[in-house]
Amino acid sequence: MSVLCQVLAGADGAGIGVATLDAPNSLNALTLGMIETLDQQLRAWADDPNVVCVLLRGNGRKAFCAGGDVRTLATACLRQPGCVPAEAAQFFAAEYSLDYHLHTYRKPLLCWAHGHVLGGGMGLLQGAGVRIVTPSSRLAMPEISIGLYPDVGASRFLGRLPGKLGVFLALTGAPINARDALDLGLADRVWADDKQAELLDELLQVNWQEQTALQLNSLLRAGHRCASAQLPVAQWLPRRGLIDELLDVSDAPSAWRALAGLRHHPDPLLAAAGEQLQRGCPLTAHLIWEQSQRARHLSLSETLQMDYTMSLNCCRHPEFAEGVRARLIDKDHAPRWHWPDVAQVPAAVVEAHFSKAWEGRHPLADLAH
Repeated sequence: MSVLCQVLAGADGAGIGVATLDAPNSLNALTLGMIETLDQQLRAWADDPNVVCVLLRGNGRKAFCAGGDVRTLATACLRQPGCVPAEAAQFFAAEYSLDYHLHTYRKPLLCWAHGHVLGGGMGLLQGAGVRIVTPSSRLAMPEISIGLYPDVGASRFLGRLPGKLGVFLALTGAPINARDALDLGLADRVWADDKQAELLDELLQVNWQEQTALQLNSLLRAGHRCASAQLPVAQWLPRRGLIDELLDVSDAPSAWRALAGLRHHPDPLLAAAGEQLQRGCPLTAHLIWEQSQRARHLSLSETLQMDYTMSLNCCRHPEFAEGVRARLIDKDHAPRWHWPDVAQVPAAVVEAHFSKAWEGRHPLADLAH
């Protein structure tokens, strides 16, 4: 199961539901069982009048959640080349349903996102009503390194970033620190890493019968104020001008060439971003570019439905399984991309990733209801 759930009773009998991702050896990577357990528990707490607030957190010092269990998915894809493994279809449907449920949760939902917050972990964090980071937080959507694409609604939350920063972060997988997360609207509060127990104690002292929003805001603001001095220096807003200029292009190959040219930039942050792109998957760059265009006017449910379509098609094509093999299974860090040249990726292959890959209705057709 790897998700621990408990209800803590406050002074007035009000319950605080605490859900803890409990797989620290895998940096709390989400398995299908974890996703299903978490979703079922959140639904039960939503219907329980004694539970007034929920805290979502991760066990271990290194990470809140380092994403989905892509090794299991890629292994299934390697066993069934050209097909969509049943476990992959089930995993993505469950994950995106959970993300939608988080975004639309009807009780106060706080997420404590320390350490690594990657991929599927970002999906959990961005769905929370109060997104708390710590000075140790390192957020990223690094899917370009494994031949996938930024899913879990990322085209929606990255698409809201100023200028071209969202596309830049998607194409490079560059990490976002706590200061960046606050600056870019990807987090609401920062609390010190060692103050989680204090936050829980404060939540248990809230009078949940009156002026709840005022009390909750006051305690969150106090912790934020105390931790603000520990924030790292901003990374990406100060570099927005250059990034906007580089990505003022018309297509994915041009964006790739512009960012790859950063590999020799004197700014080490930009150089690292360019290097990560250069080692990444050219097909993913095309998917990110097309995804960002299509997502501009989509609702949350439509965005997650598009993600489901893309994810299933990534399972059918070779890049995802090969990227995970090279990075996480064999760990040779030498992926043999089927389309190694960004200029030679067929347009028909890109388009195919947005085409239906199942029979009948969309499995997520009922999300908005």
